[in-house]
Amino acid sequence: MILAALAFLASACATVPTGQVPKSEFAALETAIAGHITTLASDEYLGRRPGTEGEALTLDYLQRELEAAGFVSGTNDPGNPWRAPVPLISTLPEDGSARLRFGRREVVLDTEDTLVLTNWQRSLVNGSDMLFVGRLGDEVSEAEVRGKVIVLLADPGQSASRRDDFFTKGAGAVITVVNDEEDVEALRIARSTERFQLDGFDVDELSVFTTAAAMSKALGQERWSELETKASEDGFTPVALQPKAVIEAASRRREVPSSNLIGMLPGTDPESGAVLLLAHWDHFGNCGVEGDEDRLCNGAADNASGLAVMLELGKRLAAQGPYDRDIYVLATTAEEWGLLGAQAFAENPPVPLEDIVAAFNFDTVAIAPRGTAVGFVGEGRTALDTIVREVVNESGRGFGSPILAEQFLQRQDGWALLQRDVPSVVISSAFGNEETLNAYLAARYHQAGDEAEMVELGGAIEDLLLHEELVKRIADTARYPAVGE
Repeated sequence: MILAALAFLASACATVPTGQVPKSEFAALETAIAGHITTLASDEYLGRRPGTEGEALTLDYLQRELEAAGFVSGTNDPGNPWRAPVPLISTLPEDGSARLRFGRREVVLDTEDTLVLTNWQRSLVNGSDMLFVGRLGDEVSEAEVRGKVIVLLADPGQSASRRDDFFTKGAGAVITVVNDEEDVEALRIARSTERFQLDGFDVDELSVFTTAAAMSKALGQERWSELETKASEDGFTPVALQPKAVIEAASRRREVPSSNLIGMLPGTDPESGAVLLLAHWDHFGNCGVEGDEDRLCNGAADNASGLAVMLELGKRLAAQGPYDRDIYVLATTAEEWGLLGAQAFAENPPVPLEDIVAAFNFDTVAIAPRGTAVGFVGEGRTALDTIVREVVNESGRGFGSPILAEQFLQRQDGWALLQRDVPSVVISSAFGNEETLNAYLAARYHQAGDEAEMVELGGAIEDLLLHEELVKRIADTARYPAVGE
């Protein structure tokens, strides 16, 4: 009878879905994560802007929590324990102008319709050839681009990457033609505050944003209409424009020291590779609407919640270890300005990138309720698909729309790693339901309303428990041999 009862209990335990814990344990996790968010998103932390006292408070807090859990410095640099320097350059636009030169005649692009920017202290192109590329991107060769001023038609969601590509190919400047003055004004507002770049990695990006009406006035309505029509035709190829471009701009630059924080939970077989957990610690500081009583953007969901989940996951893993593989925890700086901390990590990693067998990013996790489907960002791009699907299916949660998840692939720190062949993914309820995500984006994303009391922890805790199982399996070399072993 006793043996039969034990067998029944064993069978019952075997059927408990992966990632489920008793209510008391779930509640304890909720309390702990809420506590981290309340602290990291408090006014005292000044919106966690890089280079401020808020950065120092944030990194001190993260280090204390990880050290108490048993982590050690993961920088592998005795001169910089825990904190890997990420020197940044701050730029703030000052002035700029753009003129088109037709022989001895010049046409100035109206400043109300035009915004001219540089990320250097001063940039100038004087009499450069112009090339109209319409909506083309990487189809245009480096030989066609180098030294020219590129004129492109705005393409929402793609324009930034197209500009980057043209600058990489050596464009002297890029003119992006937007719809109207409202688009220019929105850009003017967005670029009216300082921006960060990695020191030593910035290139001269002399950028002009102007309206179709301004280009029509400068080139002539008939010529501009002809160009817009050609750009929509099959087989369109770049068109050389008659005028030469004279574009200049200036900005105020200053150095801003910042850091990534890196901790490590040592494994018993360090030669077997490492698992990486990452979340960006930074946010914007004062970014609310000018004149509002509360302008401080505390960044509770984005990304105090990601840090909180990563901390509690690290504590649970440490309590159950050791594992075969090392487990690294990375808190990155300046994600909000272009994944800069993640790029710095990838350029100078404390462990060879090829030794990282899996990387899991935690970003804006606390917005979805318990029971939300799992968004899988990076699906189909790494060798992690099988084990991720296995663990998610065992949890009984199911997957959200891959189309929704794919939209965020290049907008999170894991992209900087994925581009360097590190298997990096985001597994999160935040990207599992479009209605929930859109509600957050519309009401609180990058706004002063992203406060600690607004977060939703149900889905975040389920995500934590899912990652706990994933990391334990992947850190075990018997259960997850590295590719090629």
